[in-house]
Amino acid sequence: MENQTEVTEFIILGLSNDPQMQIFLFLVFLVVYLITLLANMVIMVVIRTDPHLHMPMYFFLSHLSFVDICYSSAIVPNMLVHFLAEHKSISVNNCIAQVFFIFLLAATEIFILSAMAYDRYTAICDPLRYMEIMSKGICVQLVSGAWTIGFFHALLNTIFTSKLHFCGPNQISHFSCELPPLLQRSCTDTFTNQVVLLTSIAIFGSSSFLFTLVSYIHIISTILRIRSAEGRRKAFSTCSSHLIVVGLLYLTAFFQYTKPSSVSSEVLDEMFSIQYSVLTPMLNPIIYSLKNKEVKTAVGKMLGKANFSSSVNVILFF
Repeated sequence: MENQTEVTEFIILGLSNDPQMQIFLFLVFLVVYLITLLANMVIMVVIRTDPHLHMPMYFFLSHLSFVDICYSSAIVPNMLVHFLAEHKSISVNNCIAQVFFIFLLAATEIFILSAMAYDRYTAICDPLRYMEIMSKGICVQLVSGAWTIGFFHALLNTIFTSKLHFCGPNQISHFSCELPPLLQRSCTDTFTNQVVLLTSIAIFGSSSFLFTLVSYIHIISTILRIRSAEGRRKAFSTCSSHLIVVGLLYLTAFFQYTKPSSVSSEVLDEMFSIQYSVLTPMLNPIIYSLKNKEVKTAVGKMLGKANFSSSVNVILFF
């Protein structure tokens, strides 16, 4: 290693080397990013301004929208620059910083989703004590806890990543600085990093997943005991959007970070990464809004329309 030159920047190869395809991808992801910003900001403004939405469920949804804006902004703008730049480089320090924010925001998101699962569990399984259990103080503690866990999860992995040395090749076959492709470029042993990564995922990711799973086991068992078909439909409709969001995030992220290297594929890795880091932040507010009449009505009131529910879907999507 003494005779090897230490790498000071990485070349991000991105999704394509074809100039025309890069322009097309730039336009596609620019639209995705703008929709992400607009849809999540609409959710945040509506929840903040409409008194009818000052409830624990929407408190968590507002924070989820904020995390989605940050998550997308940590990846997509740099990605867009690389689509048009001739020299698609990023310094090692900036790359490691991006790793930190990806871990921070991803972990925060999954724990906010867990808090939302607990909120739904309380609303359906113990409705008479719902407002007592889900007090403002408890909601703030749950969100603060999500950010705290996300910070320590990111800090732990970033500290060990910063101790690595990179001496070539300096090309990363990805569109961002995620940890798995970054570890492949290290010229020092990454066993400790892999152990830390898998251990932190096992502790933080699995605990969040199990908490969400247990909550929904109780929710589903309670829904099935409801005699009225209409009552079961209403109860399940309050959870279906959350289940879709959780499924999109967990399935792709868990597979990406826990799969063995023997089944690794650049195309597959990029598809999964695009799903949970680019598309999920865009889809979250759309999924929640399309399935929530209260949010549709609130958006209509905010825009000063009398009967706006039928057209809010188009506003939120574009």
